[in-house]
Amino acid sequence: MADPTAWTAPVHDCVLCPPLRFRFNGMADLPGESGVIARDADFLLMPDVAPLAEGHVLLVTREHHQCAAAFSPALWESALRWRDRVARLYDGAYGTRELLLFEHGPARSQGGGACIDHAHWHFLPGTPGVRTIVEERGLPGAPADHAALRAYLRTGRSYLLVEEDGVATVHPGDGVRSQFLRWAVTAAGQNGTWRWQETFGLPASRRRFLRTLQALRGATSAAPDAPPDSHQ
Repeated sequence: MADPTAWTAPVHDCVLCPPLRFRFNGMADLPGESGVIARDADFLLMPDVAPLAEGHVLLVTREHHQCAAAFSPALWESALRWRDRVARLYDGAYGTRELLLFEHGPARSQGGGACIDHAHWHFLPGTPGVRTIVEERGLPGAPADHAALRAYLRTGRSYLLVEEDGVATVHPGDGVRSQFLRWAVTAAGQNGTWRWQETFGLPASRRRFLRTLQALRGATSAAPDAPPDSHQ
C-alpha cells in the first residue's frame, strides 16, 4: 500500500503539467518543447527559465507528482540515473562531474520553499557550499535516501534536499522562505539575484538559458547515453 500524503495538488493549473508546461518559456520568448535537452518516458531535462548560472537545469516529471518523496521506488531509481547522466553532461560541457542537486519538497502547497507544486530537481555544475549555508540557518541535515524523504512526507513535513560532493542530505523545510535554496546558492557565492521572478525574461537570464541549452545539447550529441524517446 502506498504511503499516505498530506496534500495532493490539482493538476489542471500546474505550470509544469500540460497544457501550461512551457507557458513561461513562451512569455520570455525562449524555446519550450524544442528546448528540452533530453527526455524519457518519465522525465524531461530542460534549462531553468531563470537560471542562477550557466548549466542550471531542471529534471521535471512528465506526470504530476507532489515531490520526489512521492515517487515510486522505480521512479526514484530512474531519477538517480538521471542525476548521473547530468553529471556526465556537465563533464562534457564544462569539464567537471561535480554538481549541486537541490529540491524544495512540499508536504503541503508551497511548503519547503516551493513555488511550483510539481516534483522537479534543480542541478547546477560545481559544488558551491549550499549545505553549509543551510545548516548555518539552523536546519541540520541527515543522510537522505528515498525512505528518509518519504518519512517527511508521510508525517506532513516539508523538506529540503541537497546533494553536494556526492553526499545527499535532507533538512527540515517547514517555515522557510519561498525559493530558500535558490537564495542559498547565491549566498554561497553564485552571482545573480535569487528570486526567479526578478530575472525572468531579462537579457542576461535569456543568454544563460540559451548558452545552457547549446552547451548541454552539444554534450548530449557528443556522448548520447540513452535511446531517443518516442513519447512526445
